[in-house]
Amino acid sequence: MYHDESAETAAAGGAAGGTEEPDQGLGHLLVSLQLTDSAFPSGFYTLSHGLEGFLQESAVDRESLPVLLHDLLRHGVGPSDATALALAHRAATAGDWEAVAATDRRLHATKLNREMRQAATRTGRQLLDLAAEVFGAAGVAAYHREVTARRAPGTQAVAAGVVYAEAGVPVRQAVAADLYAFCASFAGAALRLRLTDHRLAQVLLRRTAPVIEETTRRALARGPEDLGATTFAADVMSARHERAEARLFAS
Repeated sequence: MYHDESAETAAAGGAAGGTEEPDQGLGHLLVSLQLTDSAFPSGFYTLSHGLEGFLQESAVDRESLPVLLHDLLRHGVGPSDATALALAHRAATAGDWEAVAATDRRLHATKLNREMRQAATRTGRQLLDLAAEVFGAAGVAAYHREVTARRAPGTQAVAAGVVYAEAGVPVRQAVAADLYAFCASFAGAALRLRLTDHRLAQVLLRRTAPVIEETTRRALARGPEDLGATTFAADVMSARHERAEARLFAS
């Protein structure tokens, strides 16, 4: 007969008392998990983050996939979206909504082609609309009205910064969570484009974790004057993708 020793160990630990960790801060973790879940309909599933453009130009394969992702994190998403998220989070926490809008406009201006601007604002507006209903935070609803009135573009990263701040998620955790959401979305796109399989996609995500930590640390140290990506090849691929005759993804 099978004897489950783990059950006895767990029961013994529970009976001892005092060994169970307090659940303080789990609310913030749960918000992060919900926002980064691929089932959260913010529109991320429609984006390949430039990957489809690279594939169409035969500029990426299974072996070079991790290198591309790490380069996009270090030179694209990190200096632009992750930095904007951190700036917006701090401004929203301080109640400085003009600074939030200024970050939003600056991030929008740094996106060099129409496809990336449209992708950023479509997912950002969808996130604000949905988060206002899901989390019910006054700041989220107020900034959603600003975006709806066209007084701010509503880029995804800034919208995420506002949502995380209003939900009380610490800025470091917010930046790391959103970078993970980007990587999970990128891996999902690679799966749909047949550049990886389910097992290797998980290996890719795990091996990217140190780069996410590095990118988070650098994003938190940047100011508004440092906002902007330097991924020229990705910009070119995205511009070509914008004119492609057949596309699976919006970006």
